[in-house]
Order: sequence, then C-alpha cells, then structure tokens
Amino acid sequence: MEKYRELIWKQETGRGAEVSKAAFRPDTEGIENRVVNLYPEITFQEMEGFGGAITDAAAYVYSMMSQGQKQRLIETYFSPDKMKYGLVRIPMDSCDFSTGMYEAMPREDDRGLRSFSFARTEQYILPMLEDAQKAAGKPLKIMLSPWSPPAFMKTNGKRMAGGSLKEGMEGFWADYICKYILEFRERGFEVQRISLQNEPKAAQAWDSCVYTPEQEKRFLRDYMYPALVSHGLGSTEVFIWDHNKERLLERVSSIIDSDTESMVAGAAFHWYSGDHFEALELTRQKYPDLKLIISESCIEYTKYGAGEGWGHAEKLAHEVIGDLNYGMCAFYDWNLLLDERGGPNHAGNFCHAPFLYDRRQKALLPQEIQRCFAQFSSHILPGARRIGFSKYTDLLDVTAFRNPDGAIVTVVLNRSPVDIPVNLRLEGEVAQAVSLARSISAGVIR
Repeated sequence: MEKYRELIWKQETGRGAEVSKAAFRPDTEGIENRVVNLYPEITFQEMEGFGGAITDAAAYVYSMMSQGQKQRLIETYFSPDKMKYGLVRIPMDSCDFSTGMYEAMPREDDRGLRSFSFARTEQYILPMLEDAQKAAGKPLKIMLSPWSPPAFMKTNGKRMAGGSLKEGMEGFWADYICKYILEFRERGFEVQRISLQNEPKAAQAWDSCVYTPEQEKRFLRDYMYPALVSHGLGSTEVFIWDHNKERLLERVSSIIDSDTESMVAGAAFHWYSGDHFEALELTRQKYPDLKLIISESCIEYTKYGAGEGWGHAEKLAHEVIGDLNYGMCAFYDWNLLLDERGGPNHAGNFCHAPFLYDRRQKALLPQEIQRCFAQFSSHILPGARRIGFSKYTDLLDVTAFRNPDGAIVTVVLNRSPVDIPVNLRLEGEVAQAVSLARSISAGVIR
C-alpha cells in the first residue's frame, strides 16, 4: 500500500491566496470527527481536461490588446505551468457572442460548397487559437458547435429567433458542418468533437435553431453521421443535446437506440437551469459508456448581475464540483475573454468571463472566477480518475481525483462565513487542514 506523506493546501478567497503544508501521520487515535475520507482504490470516470470557448467576441477583444497582455492571458490559460487548458470550444459561424451575424456561405444554389469562405473565422478566431496552441506546446482538442444553419436553410429564413432546419436541407447542412471540420484540420488543428446544435430547445433572440428529439435523432442517423463517414471524418466524436441539464435524461433516452448508439460519443450540457446533478447520475446509470461534458457555463448578467465578484466564483465552483461528482469528464467554460461590459454581443446578452478587458483604460482585468477555475485545471490533470470520498458536513463541497502520477487531489469549496476544520483521512493516516471561510482549496497529496 502506497503511503502519502505530505498535504500541500492551496486556498483562494476573495481576499487572496494562501498556501500551507501538513504531514500525514498514523491515525492511531481512530479519529471520527471533522473527517473527509479519501478512497483512491474506488474509481470512477477519467478526466479529459478543462478549457473554454474562443468565440468571435473573445477573439475580437483579444485582437485589441497589446502583445504583452495577449501573452499574459494566453499563458495563464494554456501554459503547462499554469491553468493547463487543453480543450477549446468554437462556434461554427456566428453566435450571440460575435460582433455581428455571419455565415460561411449564403448561397442556396451552391450544393458543392465552392463559395464556402473561412475568412470570418480566420479574421479573429484563428490568431487567438494559434497563440493558444503555441502556449500549450501541444495540439489543442477542439469542439465545434453550430448556433444556426445559414438563413436560407431554415424555415424562418433568418439566423435568429429559432426556426428549424428546412426539410430537404439536411444533407446540405451536414456537408457544411463537415466542411468546417476540414477547414480547421487543413490548418493543423485537431477537431476532436462536434455537437449537433447549441441549445436545440431555445428560440433565442440571437442565432438559434430548434430541433425536437425526433428531428435531432433523424439528422444524426440519416445525415450527419453518414456525412462524417463519407468525408473521412468518422473518428470525430458526436455529442447530442448541448443544452441545460434538466432535460438531459429525456433527450438522451429519446435519441439513443440500437441504431444510433454507436454514432453518439456523449451528451453535452449547460448549467443555466440549476444543479440537476441527479440528471447526470441517472443518465450515467442508464448509459454508462456515454461521455458527459459541460460545454458551456457562465454568469449571465441578466440573471445574476455584474458586480458580485467572489460570489460568482462560488456559484461556478459549486457547479463544477457537483458535475464532476456525478460523472462529468470534460469542462468547457464559455468566453475566455470579454470586454468591460461583458461583450461584445450582437444581441445585448452580456455575460461575465474570467478575464475582462477595459477598452478605455486598455487594461486586462483578471476576475475571481479565473482563480477559481485554476484550482481545478491546474491540479486535476488529463487522465486523472475520480476517486471515492465521504465528508462530514454539507457546508463543504468536495471532489477528489488521482492523477496519472499517483498524486491525490481534493478540491474543497467552503461557501459558509466561517472557517471549517478538515481532517483528511487516507489509507490509515490523517493530515489536518482548515477550509477558510468563503474559500476554494486544492489539496495536493503526495
């Protein structure tokens, strides 16, 4: 049995960071109170990694910054010495977080996609993506998601306000998505996965398209998956749903059957409708081989306001810990960068981001959420396995992983106004720590 000797306890609060160390000692007294037990022999899902979205808006703001500011932001996120992000989500064509609506090809008569133009993606998104991949020192794994087909393919004739994919356009749209994947691949980027549609239940005031479960299933089975295979892209993972968790189980159950099971790598979800951690658990129990990923989460200013600071970080940390404990294997934050208003957004749907850029002051502004996310991504490494634990109080949110190098990482969130003692108990030994009031701690055990 491997013995762990030292706990490095790294804490972040709204007041700053603290680091302490504690030795593991034999549990000769049989300690019973204030205990968090860790069980590395009991394992669950493997973690693929953490990342965020390079939207047109994020990349546009990035283009405004100085070279030094760009380097600071990109290295914070993607350097192997810092947050270690290895995943990137990118919209296909415009989304609400774009400087305006655009699409790569507006011609209904061009079934051969000869007029397809990648210029809009090349303008802002690719320069930021190239810098990110350089900082990471390895190929980043990209997820592509569409917010809407081109307007001419839709029943309402426009990118916004929902509408559906026109009957007879399914094959055209599937080829268009494949063209996007190929454009990225031809430029040396690895497109690991796609989702079929961002938020397919919502007719938004911005780029959106509605699919019923039956429509999504039919598009996947009869058009999208065959198109991937015919274009030599059969290894691209396909994710369904890509919307809020409260309907995850129903949507997955409606789409996956004996015909589609082999076509679906996983289900993507968002956090905007609340915790619903049980929905992940139920989905995982029914479909144990299905990957579960959070493809989008952020603080919406219309719902939570813009000025809460550390409180925003606590909300998102609670979400991440719960999703990890119920089976999530990959995490994608939403915009990596926005301006001081939480934009640009062509529909006025402003949100928070881990970095903001004040255009008037020309100042890069790290936010508390950035330090919060770093507690996860800097310590829980790709290939880590979630392990069993038990905790003594519901005042703490806890998760735990064993990294490929054998180190144990436990992340502890204390949203209460008081310090809470923690006795970490592992393989017959105990180390003592304190979870500070309103803090998120990463305990690394070696």
